[in-house]
Amino acid sequence: MTTPRLELRNLGKSFGDSEVLADINLSVGAGEFVSILGPSGAGKSTILQLLTGAVSTDGGEMLFDGTPLAPKSHPFAFMPQRDALMPWRRIIDNATLGLEVAGMTRKAARAAVQPLFAEFGLAGFENYYPAQLSGGMRQRAALLRTVVQHKSMLLLDEPFGALDALTRTRMQRWLAGMWTRHRWTVLLITHDVREAVLLSDRIYLLSPRPARIVRRVDVPLEHPRPPAGSAVIAQIEADILQTLFEPEE
Repeated sequence: MTTPRLELRNLGKSFGDSEVLADINLSVGAGEFVSILGPSGAGKSTILQLLTGAVSTDGGEMLFDGTPLAPKSHPFAFMPQRDALMPWRRIIDNATLGLEVAGMTRKAARAAVQPLFAEFGLAGFENYYPAQLSGGMRQRAALLRTVVQHKSMLLLDEPFGALDALTRTRMQRWLAGMWTRHRWTVLLITHDVREAVLLSDRIYLLSPRPARIVRRVDVPLEHPRPPAGSAVIAQIEADILQTLFEPEE
């Protein structure tokens, strides 16, 4: 049996007297796109905070390639809910930021990033400032900054949640196409059922706090996925919503 790239076993976390996560178990294989889906405030983002070392666990195990995730290891590239682009840096210099922090010179970092601008739909916008770009373009720039670090796994925390509905749908389909070409290993946090079904190989459904996994949903569809509203997509979405509305059943 293939060892998962990431495996969480019996993970728990409390903040003071408030229990946030209770006995979380999940896995992400190499090249898989896996989502954690649940209501707002359930503790989804807390899982990413545990993985990145922003907070410590109260119990359980986090394994990466079969070994305990070391506090000082950095196998993840993290993209937060907002694009977090620095307004005083041009887009090309925002895209190189992670590489520069890792010790690469600005010249070398620019050389590494430049070939990707066309694929990310940003060719010609390298010298623009973030305020000069649309929301969708800013998110593509933020994802470019994330993937260019060539980490083993991407952690995406509701990356399109702040966009309007039409732009969000376009970005979701763009990301689906990019993932199909590159087969990144991805863990996505979302509360958008349609987004999870469009993008994911597997979806873990969380209960309200204290969050526990109430169901694992394998999405048995090839990429590219059928359009939203198709019978097969609608059935999967309805099934997920039923579980989220009545997690105890």
